[in-house]
Amino acid sequence: MILQMRSRLILLFALGWWLFIAPAALAHVQAGATHGFWHGLEHPLGGLDHLLAMVAVGLWAVELGGVALWAVPLAFIGVMTLGAIGGLVGLPLPLVEPAIIASDVIFGLLVLLGTRLPLYASAPLVGFLALFHGYAHGTEMPGDVSGWSYGLGFALATLGLNGLGLLAGEFIRRYCPPVTMRWAGGAILVGALYVVTQALGGG
Repeated sequence: MILQMRSRLILLFALGWWLFIAPAALAHVQAGATHGFWHGLEHPLGGLDHLLAMVAVGLWAVELGGVALWAVPLAFIGVMTLGAIGGLVGLPLPLVEPAIIASDVIFGLLVLLGTRLPLYASAPLVGFLALFHGYAHGTEMPGDVSGWSYGLGFALATLGLNGLGLLAGEFIRRYCPPVTMRWAGGAILVGALYVVTQALGGG
């Protein structure tokens, strides 16, 4: 029963990626659309800092297993949405960019080290870091687009990236040596360190 639920969840995220994320991104590039949905959809996909964190959340959820498989990604998406609303209405939140970069490093280390935290610690940690990602999405929304459509776009993009991490993690868990997950965490961490150097260099 648990295996069937896990497989259905993975399939749901996979469908979300292939049916919504990839075709929509291509449509945006081809048509040059300026609608809020496309802006929101593209935003997480266009920034390495966001992309790394969202894929890493999926990887770590597989590492944690059990209820965390769905609870951790949902915590990320849910709190990220709240953060976006805060950014839209102009609520103050300090250290947004450093916190986003720190989240990449933290998630990379968690996967690299195979860290398993209980749900009462892992979900709040993921949610706290997601707050800053959401806030950045909210503050960077173009002023001439619909907030609802923009929010739907970046929520679907986040769902797809989390799902990509879940799919990769599940594939690694089933078909690869255990050390492969450590390599995946290392790749996330290398990407995070690249983001750090770009930020320090003003790139």
